[in-house]
Amino acid sequence: MDTFEKSLETDIAQLAEQVKNLREMPEMKNATEAEILKEAMRVFPRPGAEKPPVPTPSAQPDPVATTVLPNYAQNAAPEVKLEIEYLIDVAFKHGIAKALDEAKKSSPFVEDAVRDALAGKLYPELKKRGIVR
Repeated sequence: MDTFEKSLETDIAQLAEQVKNLREMPEMKNATEAEILKEAMRVFPRPGAEKPPVPTPSAQPDPVATTVLPNYAQNAAPEVKLEIEYLIDVAFKHGIAKALDEAKKSSPFVEDAVRDALAGKLYPELKKRGIVR
């Protein structure tokens, strides 16, 4: 397993723990699994969690990333869409924590879109693993 796969597995394990904790919260009782996952992304990484090393991101987004823009971001300005796609690419190449840290430096729209896109992209894998229903 290469460094990327280890980082992604660590991120998925942290998300699984967040999902489990959120599911137990009374205020999340009526939330859908997708809403719980989005909230887990909002609080990712766990406080005190070790962050992955900060590698230098590549200049071009991965074409796979471009297919996961949230619906509300489809009509955003081209430079905003590129930023979101780039940050999604960072998440899959260098870890979710790195991408979310970078997204915090941008507008709230970009930050939310990155979280929603990552939640949408990771949902099928997390469902397959039994982390979300």
